[in-house]
Amino acid sequence: MSDDVATRTRRPRTCRHVRVMKVGGVLAAVAVAALAAGCGSPAPPRPASPSSASAGTSTGPAPSTSDASETAAADGAVSGVAVGDIVCEAGDEPSSEACRQQDTADLAAGLHPRFVLALGDLQYQQGALDQFEAAWRPSWGRFDDILAPVPGNHEYETPDAAGYTAYFHTPPWSVRTIGSWRVYLLDSDCDHVDCGAEAAWLAADLAAHPTTCSAITMHHPRVSSGPHGDNEMVQPLWQAAVDGGVDLALMGHDHDYERFAHLDASGAPTDPDRGIREFVVGTGGRSLYHLGDRKAGSEFSQDSTFGVLDLTLEDGAYSWSYVALGGDVLDSGSDSCRA
Repeated sequence: MSDDVATRTRRPRTCRHVRVMKVGGVLAAVAVAALAAGCGSPAPPRPASPSSASAGTSTGPAPSTSDASETAAADGAVSGVAVGDIVCEAGDEPSSEACRQQDTADLAAGLHPRFVLALGDLQYQQGALDQFEAAWRPSWGRFDDILAPVPGNHEYETPDAAGYTAYFHTPPWSVRTIGSWRVYLLDSDCDHVDCGAEAAWLAADLAAHPTTCSAITMHHPRVSSGPHGDNEMVQPLWQAAVDGGVDLALMGHDHDYERFAHLDASGAPTDPDRGIREFVVGTGGRSLYHLGDRKAGSEFSQDSTFGVLDLTLEDGAYSWSYVALGGDVLDSGSDSCRA
């Protein structure tokens, strides 16, 4: 992406608040850094989920903004879950190490999500329509009314991701309004889609909405300590997101959980006001991978248990908790949108 993309400006803020906790039976660390006084208090308890969530969706070169205010609490907060790499084929037996999609779906339901960000490789092995009907629908299909999905490489095991498209009736990439946030649902399978055109669309929409907190979701992470590692092919999308001021990136592909510091356009750690915080959440149930040597910027990771990312999007901020099967919170924190 060229350097002449419009610089994003944000609403004035009185403080920057960063709070990170790691919990694993025993509180390991709590760090709080505030650059000015008057930071907000934690989000209130989550209300019960409505029967469906309204989130504006648009695609094309000049997406419109739709009102999704009914998804947000009175203070502007809206909570949901994010996870990828989820459902085994029908008939595959669950074990301690594989095919735990029913358990992760039950876990997610107990969190009363108002949206679900599904981070690709949703239905193994080929993402065919009959597999979605036979295996996805009885487990994670309960969230279809509030689902915001992206395809992964396994969806493209069926040509043109036809099973995924037929089941979800969704375009390859789009944007939704969730609370006060714009959430971009991207297709990172750049061997199958024109990621250059997709990146140009993303850059144009970010430039058109400079004061909105924003997130990207896609299957392939820019940086990962898992066995798949870094994904250079997504660079056009990542570059557009960094240049456009995106705050948060949610990915899957590696079957583990990893939280990174803010990353710059090259994937290296950078100042919070200049980069994107990335999460890899590939723990939806299919299987678990072993993490390798931790990449620069990796702040927390685990590869021993399935779980989901419990995410709250607020006006100007967000918070997260990684909730493992059984209910233990292994990682949590909060951060502000980029200034």
